[in-house]
Amino acid sequence: MSATAPTFAAAPDLPGILPVPKERGRIAGFIYRNPTIAVGGFLVAVMILMAIFAPYLGTRDPTALAPAKRTREPSALYWFGSDMLGRDVYSRVLYGARVSLMVGFSVAFCASIVGTTIGLCAGFIRGLDAIVMRVMDGLMSIPPILLAIALMALTRASVQNVIIAISIAEFPRVCRLVRGVVLSLREQPYVEAAIASGTRVPVIIWKHILPNTLAPLMVQATFICASAMITEATLSFIGAGTPPIIPSWGNIMAEGRALWQVKPYIVFFPAIFLSITVLAVNLLGDGLRDALDPRLAKRL
Repeated sequence: MSATAPTFAAAPDLPGILPVPKERGRIAGFIYRNPTIAVGGFLVAVMILMAIFAPYLGTRDPTALAPAKRTREPSALYWFGSDMLGRDVYSRVLYGARVSLMVGFSVAFCASIVGTTIGLCAGFIRGLDAIVMRVMDGLMSIPPILLAIALMALTRASVQNVIIAISIAEFPRVCRLVRGVVLSLREQPYVEAAIASGTRVPVIIWKHILPNTLAPLMVQATFICASAMITEATLSFIGAGTPPIIPSWGNIMAEGRALWQVKPYIVFFPAIFLSITVLAVNLLGDGLRDALDPRLAKRL
């Protein structure tokens, strides 16, 4: 009996199958789920890059005087016009972004560090809560701009002193936010279990409390950053902020307010850039709030 090779029937022609759609990339999916973060982060990144690469964007010395070319209208030579001393407004606006962004980010960082440290101690250590929070309430009763003006009046005008003054005015709000989060966290079972097991207080705060405060803290930091840029511009506008020789958006607007009715572009361009930057930071903060809060998270 001879063995025969098995035969297989040819597979019937199947109708065309629609191709499986490719999965969206991680970046595209993130942008789709969090458009506010994408828009705000993109605008903030553009402003940061503009400030870093200002010398390579067709600018000139922002402090160079040219009295013969003062108050020129926006043109191909002076994109944003020139001010009453002949300085290029375009160059001054781009270099002014460095001051505003540095003040905003520095104040957000310093206020977050100081406020978080005090809020963690006040919220977890019951004996310090009443004393510390009464001091914070006293600082918060003073409007931040007035407190910053009072602190600047005691020191000389400089970018460092502006950062310190605004940070002192802003950190009580961070402290109150962190303290409120800690008050709810310290009653959680895992914290009580850590205390019952004899874990030291610094370890409990570092491992169990601090990580759970980062989400609201990041959102608060974006608000502080935007508020600090507005406060810095306000201080510079009234002459209590950065020295007039430093090109900042507040100084540019302060110098152009005398010619506002006849040469509005001197104030218009720095005001537009300040508004866009503050809007971008606020959009970033709103997006982070939606992404980090599971009750507000946007799902596909």
